[in-house]
Amino acid sequence: MEQSAPLAPQTLEETGLTSAFVADLTLKLLYQKGQTNAAELADTLCLPLPKILQATLDFLRNEHFVEVKGGSGVAASTYIYVISQKGAERAKEAMDRNGYVGAAPVPLASYVARVRSQSIGDVQITFESLRKALSHLVLPERTLRQLGPAINSGRSIFLFGPPGTGKSSIAESLASLLHGNMVLPYAVLVGQQIIRVYDPSRHRPLIQLDARFDRRWVPVARPFVEVGGELTLEDLDLNFDPVTKVHEAPFQMKASGGVLLVDDFGRQRASPEQLLNRWIVPLDRDVDFLTTADGRKIEVPFDCLLVFATNRTPSSLVDEAFLRRIQYKIEIKPPTDAEFAEIMRRVCEVQKITFYPKAAEWIAQYCRERNIALRSCHPRDLMQHLGAAARFLLKPAELTPELVELACETYFVPL
Repeated sequence: MEQSAPLAPQTLEETGLTSAFVADLTLKLLYQKGQTNAAELADTLCLPLPKILQATLDFLRNEHFVEVKGGSGVAASTYIYVISQKGAERAKEAMDRNGYVGAAPVPLASYVARVRSQSIGDVQITFESLRKALSHLVLPERTLRQLGPAINSGRSIFLFGPPGTGKSSIAESLASLLHGNMVLPYAVLVGQQIIRVYDPSRHRPLIQLDARFDRRWVPVARPFVEVGGELTLEDLDLNFDPVTKVHEAPFQMKASGGVLLVDDFGRQRASPEQLLNRWIVPLDRDVDFLTTADGRKIEVPFDCLLVFATNRTPSSLVDEAFLRRIQYKIEIKPPTDAEFAEIMRRVCEVQKITFYPKAAEWIAQYCRERNIALRSCHPRDLMQHLGAAARFLLKPAELTPELVELACETYFVPL
């Protein structure tokens, strides 16, 4: 994992940051904390203390922006720094420009180069690795043969089919297939603008880098980012917070190197045409254009496996030109009776319910008589109903005709 992380910068120039920027960031941190020692400052700012941050601290002390209140020994890392009145005033001015406090950002050029070096296009999967990753799902061989090349393309996939057939579950499992080391920065600096990239709710950190490496980068598992009906066009550009004056990276930038699932495609407030218009250039050229609050247009890599999942047919959503840009169209069909029984057997195994094939046949027959199509989600939902009914009737959770019928009656709606 560490091989993909950049080595620690040896000079301020190697960070791509100016001394004034590092000084302001240090003062903002001290303004928040009140006082702290040099080691904690270096740890929070993710900058090496001896070679980079110490010079900034010496400058701030010489200019009377901070005071040193001693430490627990002769080691400079233990010196306790306290912000002065003069330093507090400069910190407030810096806060007015932007309220970002945290790990020092990396320059945009460093971010772009790193994304290109760990591209999702370099990831290759095999039939066996795909079968293993999706082994918790019951899928026909045909679907696996279609999914494999689509994932290896690193492009875009349209998963379509009736609701409850496992489209979202398939997409979520794809991220676990995308092995390989990747790192992403806490934040990116563009001119005077800061873009927050690392998101604890979207990214899963793997290890903490030691002093040999540039700790402004975080080793993470290849991300899986899911958006649904709440997605708007504005979400696909930089989100500027007018209070902190810091940008938040859009979904596709947070999904870089991994999977971006647009679930329930066609149910967003923006029309499918508007969303796909927004993605025409990224899908064609693997680059995306974003706009900062000061009007600057920046170019970033569009490097994620973009998956659209929808209950509607692709042709009812978009025209042929758009469908050409979405490289792979894969239909996820309802389960056959045999597949339905196997899903039910697995659900029963997890829930410690003795499985009887006759029960699956009875449910399938119940659905056919009422013109209800079988769905992959039915066994899970029905067993939850059965369990609730068993608890109510003070009976063991078993596949008895009484409990199965009660579960079906409260779950299915005849069509």
